[in-house]
Amino acid sequence: MSDITVLGIFVADISFSGNKIPNTGETILGDSYNIGPGGKGCNQAIAISRLGGKVTFISKLGDDEYGRLAIDKLKKDNIDTSNIIISKKHKTGIAGIHVDRNTGKNAITVVRGAPSSLTIKEIDANAIKQSKIFLTQLEIPIEVTLHSLKTAKENGLINILNPAPACKLSNDFFKMIDYFTPNETEAEFYTGVKINDEKDAKISAKKLISMGIKKVIITLGEKGLFYSDGKEEIYLKASLDKAVDTTGAGDAFNGGFSFALLKGKKIKECLEIANKVAGLSTTKLGAGDSMPTFKDISLKV
Repeated sequence: MSDITVLGIFVADISFSGNKIPNTGETILGDSYNIGPGGKGCNQAIAISRLGGKVTFISKLGDDEYGRLAIDKLKKDNIDTSNIIISKKHKTGIAGIHVDRNTGKNAITVVRGAPSSLTIKEIDANAIKQSKIFLTQLEIPIEVTLHSLKTAKENGLINILNPAPACKLSNDFFKMIDYFTPNETEAEFYTGVKINDEKDAKISAKKLISMGIKKVIITLGEKGLFYSDGKEEIYLKASLDKAVDTTGAGDAFNGGFSFALLKGKKIKECLEIANKVAGLSTTKLGAGDSMPTFKDISLKV
C-alpha cells in the first residue's frame, strides 16, 4: 500500500544549459545538456519518495527507450510502477528545456505522448483508494483527472490539484479539491487578477475560495507563497539559494507539501517544508533528478 497516489505524466526531459535562452530564429552554443526524468506527476512522485513517502504513480508510457528509462528511474526511487500502462501505439513524452545558466530561468516545450491517450477505463480505482492523499495536475486528459478526483473524494482521500497547465474547469472540479496549488500565472488565469505582490495574491485567493475551493496555495516564484482557507492567511518568503535551474520547483513544492501533510504537520509547517524542498530543487540542473532527499533538507519530521 502507498501513502500517496500521484496521477500524472512522465516525459523525458532534454535540458540545454547556456548563457541565455535563444530568441526566435537565433542559434546559440550551449554549455551542457542532460537527459532525465520529467513531467509534473513524475517529478512530484519522485519528490515525495525521496522524502520518505510511499508513492504509487499512475501514468501511461510508450513501449520505447524513454518508456524503459522511466520505469528504471522510478523503480530506483522506490516508486510503485504497477499502475503504469505501456502503450504500443503511442510514444513516451518528451520535453525540450532551455535553461539560462545565469538566472536558472527556462523555456519549455512539452509533447505529452502516451499519457494524452489515457482513458477512464485504464484507471484502477484501487490504486487510488489504497492511499491517504491524491495528488494530480492538468497534464492528463481532463475527464480522467475529474474521474480520479471523484474516486479519491468518495473514498475519503485528501485531494490536491496543481492546476498546470491552466485550462478551463467546471464547478464539479472545484468541489473535489481540498488544496488548490496554482502559481501566480495559473491563479491569474482562473481569477483575472494579475499578481504582483502579497495584496494581489490575497484578492486572487479570495476569488478562488468563492468558487468552492477549500484551501488555496499560490506559489509566487522568487516572491514566496500565499496561503488562505478563507480564515487563516499565511505569507512566506521564498527559500532560495542561487538558482541553477528552476525547472520542477513547483513540482518539488507540491511533493514536499503532500509529504508534510501526510506526516500530520500543521499548515504553516507544511508550507515551510514545501518551500524548503522547492528552494533546494533549484540548486541542481534537471527536474526529477534535482529533487532533494530527506537528508538534504535536514528536517525533523
